Amino acid sequence: MEVSLEPDFAAAYETAQNSLSDIIANKDMLNPLLHFTKEYLAANQCAYKAGNTDLSSADKSVSRILEAIELGMKHGTGKNRYLFGSSHKALRGKPETESGNNYDFYNFGCNFFGPCMDKDNSLVLGRENLKEAFKYIADGENVVFFSNHQSEADPQVVSICMEIAGCKQQAENIVYVAGHKVTTDPLAIPFSMGRNLICIHSKKHINADPDTKSVKQRQNLKAMSSMLSLLKEGGTSLWVAPSGGRDRRDVDTGEVPLAPFDSKTIDMFRLMGNKSKVPTHFFPLSLISYDLCPPPDYIEAGVGEQRNVRFVPIAMNCGAELKSAGGLEGRQEFCEFAMKNCMHGYETLLEQLETK
Repeated sequence: MEVSLEPDFAAAYETAQNSLSDIIANKDMLNPLLHFTKEYLAANQCAYKAGNTDLSSADKSVSRILEAIELGMKHGTGKNRYLFGSSHKALRGKPETESGNNYDFYNFGCNFFGPCMDKDNSLVLGRENLKEAFKYIADGENVVFFSNHQSEADPQVVSICMEIAGCKQQAENIVYVAGHKVTTDPLAIPFSMGRNLICIHSKKHINADPDTKSVKQRQNLKAMSSMLSLLKEGGTSLWVAPSGGRDRRDVDTGEVPLAPFDSKTIDMFRLMGNKSKVPTHFFPLSLISYDLCPPPDYIEAGVGEQRNVRFVPIAMNCGAELKSAGGLEGRQEFCEFAMKNCMHGYETLLEQLETK
């Protein structure tokens, strides 16, 4: 449902509209950006009314959205577009002599989406399980979080939820297994630059273009090699969505079921953990973030999808460790066990959010 902008926010939108119209002549590019801008301002207007009068004022909100678009234009388009390798280390504003970029892209992402999260009504469960997971990491062992995936802002959702749980520093070190969209979509690129990534092409994306299939397969091999190196070092935390994509709304019921986990994906991480020779632990992670940035109801192969933003609570539940018993013959059973635990955590969140 579209939210009407009140005078201060309407004026901020008009300012943004004039600014963007002056620098972007292509309407096919301009109109989606204006839609995103209006959505973002409407979400912050709701946050402002809810009491977040500092971060979500009209002037600060329009400043953030224009900064995001400027960064997208600078790093996501043209000959200077940022190119991701098979792995990527978050750009955190080190001195220019070290990194060549004195800007903290991690904080940018959290500061952008954070005001759109209704933290007062958000929910974080499984804190003891998180504590156990990060104890493993502190001891030099590895942890893989098998998570469902609901919105484009999920890395920021994880960071904010981890911060609520008292794990702010640990959240900054998580490595996200990322698909091609977050490293090729102009608006997504600046947010991805602030994250530790392993960049993998999904099976669907690889098969979509036969001419580039072999190149993408070689890139995936490099990504697997990078991931194995991290696991061999130890003390690594990985976040992966074994479904290979976001949960989609059922257009008939309006509900958002979890997308099924892929057993081959889960088994690959189990095999990588074994191959690293470093103890590797697996935890289910359930997220509720769909309404924050609702994805399209249908899967789109390309980039540049229409973006919607809402001011809503978010939720995360870390389940108990999944014991990785059995060999290859048990991979389907382990996948089903992981999915069952993630589903249980998700349903628990839904129940508690309803009564919150």
